[in-house]
Amino acid sequence: MEKKTIGIRFAGFGGQGIIRSGIIVGRAVSIYDNKFATMNQSFGPEARGGACSSELVISDSKVLYPYVTVSDVLVVMSQEGYDKFEPELSEEGMLLIDEDLVKPKPPRGKIKIFSIPATKLAEELGNRIVANVVMLGFFTSLTKIVSVEAMRKAIPESVPSRFVELNLKAFDCGYEYSRKQKC
Repeated sequence: MEKKTIGIRFAGFGGQGIIRSGIIVGRAVSIYDNKFATMNQSFGPEARGGACSSELVISDSKVLYPYVTVSDVLVVMSQEGYDKFEPELSEEGMLLIDEDLVKPKPPRGKIKIFSIPATKLAEELGNRIVANVVMLGFFTSLTKIVSVEAMRKAIPESVPSRFVELNLKAFDCGYEYSRKQKC
């Protein structure tokens, strides 16, 4: 994607690491790729299971408006997140879904849909909790918004130390899946 300012939304439910996904990408682009970024998050009162989202505005220059009004990229890990945020996706946007959890309608306009069995791949790695990071590898490979190097630096700073190795494996799995359609 070669747009100067890009709006990204991650959507799913509490416990899937949706907010952390926004934190990781925001940290990677702002600290390691030297871009400007803002992040906002929303979630229900439930600790786990309620709808949540994180949104990022990434730009080569200062961000003038910190909220996503129309997403250029929508990364969805729940049907509820898809139903709520798909209407806000640009008609020329990218939709990335966890194919076992989201059943999309036929795309509007020129929307490109990419799917990955992120939760299944995370389970194969030993813990479904890293499904969001599998999705981040997939996102990084497809969008080219953030560099692989920046993501590999931001992940260890954003997850508990005992899970760093697993998260890096999850990232690599998602990245390779987009390139080879397998891990």
